[in-house]
Amino acid sequence: MRAYANRPVCDIFSGTSCGDPRFTDSDNNTFYFHGKKDQDFCIVSDADLHINAHFIGNHNPALNRDFTWVQALGVTFGDDNHRLYVGARRAVEWDEEEDHIQVTFDGEPVDVDAVRNARWASRALPGLSVRRTKDVNAVAVELDGVFSISAGAVPITEKDDRIHKYGKTDRDSLVHLDLGFQFHNLTDHIDGVLGQTYRPGYVTKVNISAKMPIMGGAPKYLSEGLFSTDCAVSRFHRSDSIAAAGAVTTYAS
Repeated sequence: MRAYANRPVCDIFSGTSCGDPRFTDSDNNTFYFHGKKDQDFCIVSDADLHINAHFIGNHNPALNRDFTWVQALGVTFGDDNHRLYVGARRAVEWDEEEDHIQVTFDGEPVDVDAVRNARWASRALPGLSVRRTKDVNAVAVELDGVFSISAGAVPITEKDDRIHKYGKTDRDSLVHLDLGFQFHNLTDHIDGVLGQTYRPGYVTKVNISAKMPIMGGAPKYLSEGLFSTDCAVSRFHRSDSIAAAGAVTTYAS
């Protein structure tokens, strides 16, 4: 059906998530979704694909909210409910020569040589591959005809902390993921923080002209776990008729 542009550049191309999560939607509008630290939120939910993001962060009493970043993705897909994990390993002190990316498939570690363009291909599921886009800390994960995800592990730097007052400590460099997505063969009922923006005729409810455009409604995207498909807007393994009815109910307000 449709394919969407994927570029590893934040805030410019559609299908990205970077920093204190800034998402760029299918119309190239950038918005923030803060969620809450130590919780999981569905960012894409479709009939055969569900992607949750695990948020880490620090609480800022002055703003009465958490500074948050995406630390890991839990991707559930297919009739067999395959599970793909892409995460950034925690680091007390950032070392750019150390690999902080971790990938598992159905609970088994995916090992890829630490050399740019080194590639792993699944024997159990043809079409699923992981390729290093740098020697360390950056990979592209692809399932032919379904999705491509670029993920880069990055820390909060001292400069970032000084500018934004994130509250970084010497106990945690707050390693997180900068992400780019490409999707194929989506249904018209796709949902989730980012996913809903790919629906035909979607009109954003975010005030794009604001200094910090924020998408609210965090409770309806909340999941019980990284691989749970139980968020209120879940479309995973639901028929088109049920999904359509759910979409009408959810967005009637």
